[in-house]
Amino acid sequence: MPFKKLHPDIQEKLESLEIITPTSFQRKSIPVIKSGANVFCTASKGSGKTTTLILTTLQKLKCEVVGNAPRAIILVENKDRALELYDAFSSFAKYNSLRVYASHEHLHIDMQRSEIFVGVDILISTPKTLNKLFLLNGVNTSQLMMFSIDDAEFLVQQSAYAALMSISESVKKCQYVLYSEKMNPKLKRFESYFMEHSRIITA
Repeated sequence: MPFKKLHPDIQEKLESLEIITPTSFQRKSIPVIKSGANVFCTASKGSGKTTTLILTTLQKLKCEVVGNAPRAIILVENKDRALELYDAFSSFAKYNSLRVYASHEHLHIDMQRSEIFVGVDILISTPKTLNKLFLLNGVNTSQLMMFSIDDAEFLVQQSAYAALMSISESVKKCQYVLYSEKMNPKLKRFESYFMEHSRIITA
């Protein structure tokens, strides 16, 4: 049972939400993601991908604050999704002191740089904004452990794809986890760049 092997803080939160039994996708994916492998996770809507992303990120960071640089980055399609995911993370993070930050085009880039510099554990951002932050040296990736991509279908758009390729060149070794409903050939190409030796989980 994947939930039984998660951090006690996470288990406590799951119990309070009455989430007891993992979905089929969660049973398959959580142990593989916890192993540290690069993973393509493909599953239909409602299979528990977002919850898996949150749980495995919190697990990777051991639910504790360390340093000031982001240790997990999550790439999302747009501002609405960034804020939605921020709220979802904040709900789980109530049981610990992890610092979650949502970054998007509607915030002034210099303000974002300053706020991230103060200290962030989990950075949620859109491709365009994250790439701009990287170009301005606004994100320190020296402590980065995990890079996840939420609902990755948006990466078939050339601008988002190019932004991610640029971002990946600035990231040293870390674990990549990509979530999507289907495996698009354009997404599979990442295997040749930053998702080496990746596993594919399908549910």
